[in-house]
Amino acid sequence: MGEKEEKPPTLASLRAGRGRTRLAKPIPIQTNLLFTSEPVKADTQPAAPRPAFEDASRSNTSLKPIDEPTPSLPTQRRIWSVRDLVIDIRQQVEGGYPDLWVEGEISNFRAAPSGHIYFTLKDGEAQLPVVLFRRQATLLRFRPADGLAVLVRGRISIYESRGQLQLIAETLEPRGAGALQLAFEQLKARLLAEGLFDADRKRPLPAFPHCVGIITSPSGAVIRDIVNVTRRRHARLNLLVYPATMQGTTCCSTVAAGIRYFNENPSLVDIIVLARGGGSIEDLSGFNDESLARAIDASEIPIVSAIGHETDFTIADFVADLRAPTPSAAAELVTAAQHRIEERIDALMARIHRAGRFHILSARQRYARLSSESVLNRLRDSISRRDQRIDELSLRLEAAATRRLRINTQRLATLTERLRRQNISIRIAATQRRLQTATERLLRTATRTVSTNQARLSRSTTRLEALSPLAVLSRGYALVYAENGILLRSAADTSPGETIRARLAEGTLTAKVSDNK
Repeated sequence: MGEKEEKPPTLASLRAGRGRTRLAKPIPIQTNLLFTSEPVKADTQPAAPRPAFEDASRSNTSLKPIDEPTPSLPTQRRIWSVRDLVIDIRQQVEGGYPDLWVEGEISNFRAAPSGHIYFTLKDGEAQLPVVLFRRQATLLRFRPADGLAVLVRGRISIYESRGQLQLIAETLEPRGAGALQLAFEQLKARLLAEGLFDADRKRPLPAFPHCVGIITSPSGAVIRDIVNVTRRRHARLNLLVYPATMQGTTCCSTVAAGIRYFNENPSLVDIIVLARGGGSIEDLSGFNDESLARAIDASEIPIVSAIGHETDFTIADFVADLRAPTPSAAAELVTAAQHRIEERIDALMARIHRAGRFHILSARQRYARLSSESVLNRLRDSISRRDQRIDELSLRLEAAATRRLRINTQRLATLTERLRRQNISIRIAATQRRLQTATERLLRTATRTVSTNQARLSRSTTRLEALSPLAVLSRGYALVYAENGILLRSAADTSPGETIRARLAEGTLTAKVSDNK
């Protein structure tokens, strides 16, 4: 921290701040605060010394002494509980310092999950705990950090659980750089780290837009400048104006609403232009809002930022797909391709006009040369010879065509007669009918032959089965074989004691001959 100031700040210095940037909103200053170096006298007994930063409206109310009173008698002494004493001190402190500004350096900064912010405000000789509750913390336009010199507005209180003096902050303002400028730099660094400014995220503008959406105030010089430039450069281009508040607390929300409206109706426009005239950093603070930057980044339609003058830069300029130094320049950028085409067409038309005049002049000169008598006579003779040649070729072509037509007619008649005599189609039909008849006859003959042969085969099979020895055996007969395997036809062919074998329908028997009568 720099050198400690010996004098308290004045109201003018509190309103003006330091540096060239102003605050977006003036900090309310109580005009009934007085600066004095003498304590205020109480009505009854002397009070504890008053601070130099005093509220004049409370000058008739004395502070209770925080020292234990000297008892006159042992039975009259007052005994404090810790809680009562702390509460009494808190009430006196809060009454004595209800609203004040304190300057110091932040240390031990801590942002709790609840949203509250805790830090220690210190200078070279003392330190003071500070708490900034969530509701007030959400209103900050910059991010506090250790080592940052700040001006804190709030009230002094006692944290009863620890009996600790603390400053309950209402707002914080950076010392040195303005709050808006610091918030701008912090947001710019964070979005840059996220890649929202990368060139590969920039969408190209369509070369020939049919309609451009303008988010701006519907009244004022900005929209008039855009309309005038557009009509001069591209009279057929349609403009659709979304009325928005371009300054103040509703600026960010209305501009973001316009971006969402055009993206929800993508067929309306091809390009969106954010247009506003110049102003201070407070006037342009709505375009340094993170929610607006996110809305620009999420847009599917290319966005041109035309905020302020050429030297004015906002977060919207960095996130937008293209930055125009002024609203008029934005109108020139969105019509650049069309304007170049029109200039090219004008140049080509001028060239065509010059070339046409040159060719007309050349033709006139040639006509003048050809207008002489000798040239015309030669031209007539040449035309006559060509006409005669054309007549000759026409006669030859007509005779050749007639001859060729006659020959083709004769050939056609001959072929017609031959076809009539042969009548190939009739012959083919008759042959097909004969083939069909023969096929049917052959099929019937084959069917009868197969049926006859099947009947004959069945009869032959029956006879063969009747004559088969196996069939005889099945009726109770047997085949008897001698030892040498010869089929026996007579008992005389065997001898007593000889072994014989009898084959039955099912199985074989072996026996010995006892008698062969």
